[in-house]
Amino acid sequence: MLQNDLLLRAAKGLSVERAPVWLMRQAGRILPEYRATRAKAKNFVEFVKNPELASEVTIQPVDILGVDAAIIFSDILVIPEAMGLPYEMIEAKGPRFPSTIQTKADIDKLKIADAGDLDYVMKALALTKKELNGRVPLIGFCGAPWTLFAYMIEGSGSKTFSKAKQFLYTHPDLSHQLLEKITQSSINYLKGQVAAGADLLQIFDSWAGVLSEKMYYEFSLKYISKICDALSPLAPVTVFAKDAHYAVKNISQTSCNSIGLDWTIDPLKARQEAGSKTLQGNADPCLLYADEKTILAETHSMLKAFGKDRYICNLGHGLYPDIDKEKVKFFVDVVKEYKW
Repeated sequence: MLQNDLLLRAAKGLSVERAPVWLMRQAGRILPEYRATRAKAKNFVEFVKNPELASEVTIQPVDILGVDAAIIFSDILVIPEAMGLPYEMIEAKGPRFPSTIQTKADIDKLKIADAGDLDYVMKALALTKKELNGRVPLIGFCGAPWTLFAYMIEGSGSKTFSKAKQFLYTHPDLSHQLLEKITQSSINYLKGQVAAGADLLQIFDSWAGVLSEKMYYEFSLKYISKICDALSPLAPVTVFAKDAHYAVKNISQTSCNSIGLDWTIDPLKARQEAGSKTLQGNADPCLLYADEKTILAETHSMLKAFGKDRYICNLGHGLYPDIDKEKVKFFVDVVKEYKW
């Protein structure tokens, strides 16, 4: 039994005393404690693959910031690697794939990963679950198939992902083959996470916003929906499709439990389009550069707009590395102390 089950209740649409709060990238460079732990690993990929270190930084925000959930420290790109396409993380630049997917033969070489291929994540989850000892829920996650596809074709981050989109337009059948393999791998991975101790799951579609509405429904949401159908009977699922404002209503028609929102969509509009789904978000991370008076006023305004029920307080994207830890703690405390 969880001592603090606010997040689980909110995700399921049940009554809560207050809105739960957690933050994307809460285990990260804003914390000196994270940086100290990170220094113990030779590089980022090794860091992710070390269950003890991953568990340590997963728990840090619970202890230091007082958030209502832990999210396992990992990376969305562990799935492509488990399928046979390894990645690197270049300091100050981001991810890079030494080899990319270009042909049918490249797709055929990829395997459908299972949870055993990502045993280090499962060990980190199990260790974290034990160390948390029921204090707060533990969130597992994966990247959305389209977002992983984009990296696997493009080879790195991009403002436009024009190579990946070119592949969608010029090789639609091959695109669907690759997306299906990623989807099945993701389902296996998330089922393993639940078995290892994850209480909730989040699907990150970080590059949803580079697709048109029509393309998004064909090449992204269709596959996200398959993942939701497979996992929502096992654990509450949140879909976070950054910049896909047009898709809130359609996402609400999947079997997900909650919908993550970035900071560019109005809470009232999102509430109208989301039906009975729980909403998560959507403070601009840059708000946390402001003074405490501004943070307090803007956070109160957001909380009032969303309402207490069927709501999970979060940012509209991940914390930026240079945000002051004390401002983050202040934001969390403002949410927890808000008088409903």
